[in-house]
Amino acid sequence: MSIQKTVSSSLNEKAGISQPEITNLDAIEQIKKSRKKQPSAKELIDGILNGNTIALSRAITLIESTNTDHQEKANEVINGCLPHANQSIRIGITGVPGVGKSTFIEAFGKHLTSLGKKVAVLAVDPSSTISHGSILGDKTRMEELVKDSNAFIRPSASGETLGGVARKTRETITLCEACGFDIILIETVGVGQSETAVHSMVDFFLLLKIAGAGDELQGIKRGIMEMADAVVINKADGDNIKKANLAKMEFDRALHLFPKKKSGWIPTASTCSSLNKEGIDSVWQTISDYVELVHSNHYFEEKRKEQNLFWMMETIDEQLKKHFYNQPKIIELLESTKNEVQDNAISPFAAAKILLDNYFKNKE
Repeated sequence: MSIQKTVSSSLNEKAGISQPEITNLDAIEQIKKSRKKQPSAKELIDGILNGNTIALSRAITLIESTNTDHQEKANEVINGCLPHANQSIRIGITGVPGVGKSTFIEAFGKHLTSLGKKVAVLAVDPSSTISHGSILGDKTRMEELVKDSNAFIRPSASGETLGGVARKTRETITLCEACGFDIILIETVGVGQSETAVHSMVDFFLLLKIAGAGDELQGIKRGIMEMADAVVINKADGDNIKKANLAKMEFDRALHLFPKKKSGWIPTASTCSSLNKEGIDSVWQTISDYVELVHSNHYFEEKRKEQNLFWMMETIDEQLKKHFYNQPKIIELLESTKNEVQDNAISPFAAAKILLDNYFKNKE
């Protein structure tokens, strides 16, 4: 039998076609038609509203896509889900690598699901600045939580976006809320500006620390402390219990030195052992107390409104920047301008003005 006939026979078999005389191209076309078509925006919306996590995953993939057609469909899905969102508590969790974020989130998530909560974990994995690749290993690190029917874990590559937070994390929150998840946990990469970005999209901001790492005083000086609604010293187990308690006292004193928060909340410090599942219930009680306070003084709604405006402005900035750099004239002019700036033939500010003037001139 010839190679062509062999290939045809194999393709025919996969497509469920019995005619031996069918050509390769015909068989390929039949296979394509036999595959399940991509769900429409309405089907995705209906699936999400019915709590279907497969539809949720597909919709998130859609909003993370840079394809123009996908973006239009994603916007339709987001708009359809928006009236059913905003019913969750959004919790940002940050800490330097090695502090035990994944272990804490798994223990915390399991505690929440045991209380009947539905928990979505949006874990942002750091992307390499060289290869732009990402490990996306959170599902392997949270072996117990990933098998929980009331939990949903979505790792996303941070890419090169604001502070390392996945570009569409804000929209993903909306979809998860519409899918019925009442607790949204957002884990940051813990490398700097990501904390600022996450703080602008959550209700409660939790800072994880470890004792004995030699950075307690440095941590007190950092601006992130001003954003934290609670500091939790993790790994308070074994020989580390005494150090953890000393660190708690140190952070307690430091937290009282910062200006009073608009929410009226006084940040607290506590210890926990994610490994031994100790102190996890106290963390949830702290968050519950905070939520009760900010609902009673209406700060919760005020903050949500401010965040919505913030992300509208961020989206405008992002789209303008994208449009600017995708203009053929700008792409062409940018290369020559770069060389002139590097050779000190023109100042960076004058070069920027030339590029912007050219951009706006073409928009007239």
